[in-house]
Amino acid sequence: MPRALVRPTSSRLAEGEVTHIDRSEHVDLELARRQWSDYVAALAAHGFEPIEVPQADELPDSVFVEDAVVVFGDLAVITRPGTPTRADETAAVAPVVAELGLETARIEAPGTLDGGDVLKVGTTVYVGRGGRTNAAGIGQLRAILAPRGWTVVAVPMTKALHLKTAVTALPDGTVIGFAPLVDEPRLFPRFLPIPEPEGAAVVVLSPTRVLMSSSAPRTAALIRDLGYEVVEVDVTEFEKLEGCVTCLSVRVR
Repeated sequence: MPRALVRPTSSRLAEGEVTHIDRSEHVDLELARRQWSDYVAALAAHGFEPIEVPQADELPDSVFVEDAVVVFGDLAVITRPGTPTRADETAAVAPVVAELGLETARIEAPGTLDGGDVLKVGTTVYVGRGGRTNAAGIGQLRAILAPRGWTVVAVPMTKALHLKTAVTALPDGTVIGFAPLVDEPRLFPRFLPIPEPEGAAVVVLSPTRVLMSSSAPRTAALIRDLGYEVVEVDVTEFEKLEGCVTCLSVRVR
């Protein structure tokens, strides 16, 4: 059974970092926790065993567990987050992936890499070069992955927090994205613009099914019209902090 790493919501969620949007006047912590539970339940209902990383109240952004580790088959790359306030998030993640039997590698200083900047499409790994991931981090990831048959493609990012804030991929490899947030759509062999920024993020549940935010009904309709089943979840409180459905879990297949 595939597994999904998840991490419960910090009581200090409202203090999380925001970069490309204005800070919300109110983040409803109890609603966020209900939304997180519903999100985890949706993953479980569609075949993923949730694996919890211990909660860290002292780390406001720690619920966005995807930024701390990226999994490539049987290899887990422990990241080095690009903002100092998130540096300690990897400490609790590393032993959890080790317990799953995954080989581990690490991004080291001066490299920085946020998992939200990493999009896998087949054996191609697109990595956003923006405010959180630097050239040294991309170079280290390339050196780690090249012997394993992965090709790393750097993608300039200036308009969104992470690459996967702007684009993700459908099961057939088509990259979907909200065009105003995408610097270079020509880097993707197949790029499909979608009508809402919240619709740019999808989690692939199976070859025929994706999970996405309920904040993007027009995008959901478009994806359904392409023949996919769409599972919608409410993640509004996390969207107030530039979060999305991809960054709330790390899928281990």
